[in-house]
Amino acid sequence: MTVTLDQALAELAALANPEKAAEMAAYHKSTRRFFGVSVSQIDDLTDAWRADCTLDERLALAAALWAADIHETRVAAAKLLTQARIRPDDEGAWQLLQSWVPDFDGWALADHAMIAAQKRLVWQPDRIKVVEGWTQSPHMWTRRAAMVITLPYAKQNHPKPVENAIRERVLGWAVRYAADPDWFIQKSVAWWLRDLSKHDKARVEAWLAAHGDSLKPFARKEASRHF
Repeated sequence: MTVTLDQALAELAALANPEKAAEMAAYHKSTRRFFGVSVSQIDDLTDAWRADCTLDERLALAAALWAADIHETRVAAAKLLTQARIRPDDEGAWQLLQSWVPDFDGWALADHAMIAAQKRLVWQPDRIKVVEGWTQSPHMWTRRAAMVITLPYAKQNHPKPVENAIRERVLGWAVRYAADPDWFIQKSVAWWLRDLSKHDKARVEAWLAAHGDSLKPFARKEASRHF
């Protein structure tokens, strides 16, 4: 059975909590509409929708939910595409996720979408060439997305040669980002280095010795938290 946008909206609205919606809008500093539905509730809904949809139907529903531009519909859109293997995904999930990047205007929705995109990048690492283009964007959230989507490569104990090459490439982006004064860019670099330090402390120590002075103090402290 195909799940329609109207059905999805009705199921989300049935869980609406106006008081929580107001709290969420204030927390995220957003004028976007909120239903006040928790992520765990959205997980339950999207699990059921995924089971009722073909891949093409799921892609269409995800696109429609993102376009609806309600906080929870965008979370749900990302959740529908958060899956280790989606075959094929060249003209489907990966292209759809890329199309959302220019819409990012806050960390929460950007992170949900990029967690889904992480799995598409890991599935086909040559997509790093596309991601590298994001690092030159004038749109801050696009630049930040390049760091978030590549986080899996900071978390590997024994990276393969192609994974190690991506790790080195991202550390090169971090050198440029370190001079960026935006708080969210600084935080993204610190987050990446902090996670990498759990698996390759020496590499992070070397990076900080060479480039750490370019980071803001809070970011430098965060990057070295696990030392």
